[in-house]
Amino acid sequence: MKILVAGGAGFIGSHLVDRLLNDGHTVDVIDNFVTGRKENIAHLTENSQFTLIEQDIVKEVPDKKYDRIYNLASPASPIDFAKIPFEILMVGSMGHKNLLDLAEKTGARILFASTSEVYGDPKVNPQPETYFGNVNCRGARSCYDEAKRFGEALTVNYQKMKGVDTRTIRIFNTYGPRMAPNDGRVIPNFFMQALKGEALTMYGDGTQTRSLCYVSDMVEGMTRLMESDVTEPVNIGNTDEMTIRKIGELITELTGSSADIKFLPLPENDPKLRQPDTSRAKALLDWQAVVPAHKGLQETMTYFQTFL
Repeated sequence: MKILVAGGAGFIGSHLVDRLLNDGHTVDVIDNFVTGRKENIAHLTENSQFTLIEQDIVKEVPDKKYDRIYNLASPASPIDFAKIPFEILMVGSMGHKNLLDLAEKTGARILFASTSEVYGDPKVNPQPETYFGNVNCRGARSCYDEAKRFGEALTVNYQKMKGVDTRTIRIFNTYGPRMAPNDGRVIPNFFMQALKGEALTMYGDGTQTRSLCYVSDMVEGMTRLMESDVTEPVNIGNTDEMTIRKIGELITELTGSSADIKFLPLPENDPKLRQPDTSRAKALLDWQAVVPAHKGLQETMTYFQTFL
């Protein structure tokens, strides 16, 4: 198939591109490199099935016919929320609308990469797709949370009103090689600090939880959803919930670090719980995460060691 991946130079996007090319498809990547990294796709430059389009989907999208469109275009780090909120809001709204218009025009199937952040700081755990969430629309994270919620609303209305063939994935905490070392999220922070012998910065008391999904599992779930008949949102993530403190212990053990922990105030609206209910993915996609934490973290550590 002929496939467009928006945000294909990003962390998850670049792994998705590798998978699609390995499956024999022709892939165009569109990325403006606000947070995407050319290093993530440098190994593809000589591949005749790969084309890079350096462009902002908020301003313009390719006037080409595709069979599939994956929209993973959006900064996703808390650091970005404070630095480039308008860019995040626009790519989740106008950028996604431009891709939906392209899908409508050409008959492509389009997948929107939504997020567990649509659930906000949840009062329900684990979070099923039927949960409407607890999001502060004026808070420090609102540019990302609300852009994704708006993107989902656009997606379902293009589906209902215009007949566009849509899919929606809600991505939970994902990790692996190609994460930016200065990303600001827990895995890059802990690895880079532990490898340098610095104190691990832990926000709050470390009892807040995350569910870590290795990137290959995420890509498998994403491609299964795209090629399924499932049009409602689907959570894709690992159900193995761990405290931030436990994640820190695993990483210090892996790296051999004896660094202390530096506790800092919990940021505004930072989710205290995060665990997906993946019943829908299991039932409809026959999918579940299979990469154990020790294996995924080992691969990730090997990657972060290259930055020392």
